[in-house]
This record gives sequence, structure tokens and C-alpha cells, in this order.
Amino acid sequence: MPAFPSEQRATRRFPLKLPVTVRYAQGRPETNAQTRDVSSRGICFYMDSRLDTGSQIEFTLTLPPEITMTEAIRVRCRGKVVRVESPLPGGKIATAAEIDKYEFVSEQYGAAAV
Repeated sequence: MPAFPSEQRATRRFPLKLPVTVRYAQGRPETNAQTRDVSSRGICFYMDSRLDTGSQIEFTLTLPPEITMTEAIRVRCRGKVVRVESPLPGGKIATAAEIDKYEFVSEQYGAAAV
């Protein structure tokens, strides 16, 4: 058995600290959070409140030009919470979610689903 477990993820994660807006229950206000890392299949972000594993969420973030290789692109995603970690000393809770669907959002033209 190797000394370190092999990486299980199929896609590359980018360690990015970006603002993200999370909506997780109808009728509840959006919550601001900050990403820890982002991949094409999922996201991990820090927030003040705890979400339940399995919760359906929607979140919006803007990917910077360093990632898109063009201009900043705003992306709205839908998915579900797959992991919630214990709170950090400052009270922030790391929450991981898989992305089921996403769309690029243009302020001028609306959204294009993918």
C-alpha cells in the first residue's frame, strides 16, 4: 500500500479565493461565501452557516481571466451539497458541492444554459 492515498478526483481543482453567492432554500435570502477551490465538477466554499448534506443549492461566481484565458465570466451553477466539514476556529464552515448544471450569465443578454 502506498504511503499516500492516490488522488480520487477526475478533474483538476483550482485553489481560488473568489466571492460566491449561495442560494439554498426557497424563501431564504442569498448568502455570501468564499471559494476554497473550484473544478469543472464541483466547488468547495467557506460560509457562516451549515448546510445539510444532500441539500440542493444554486450558486453564482465570476471566474477570473487567469482561469478563463479570455475575460471574466460569471457562472450560475446548480448542484447538491456532498460534504460539510467541522467549523474552523473562526467559525467558517467548508462546504463541498457537486455541480449538476451550469450556465454562463451575461448582464446584457441573460443566461446560456450548458
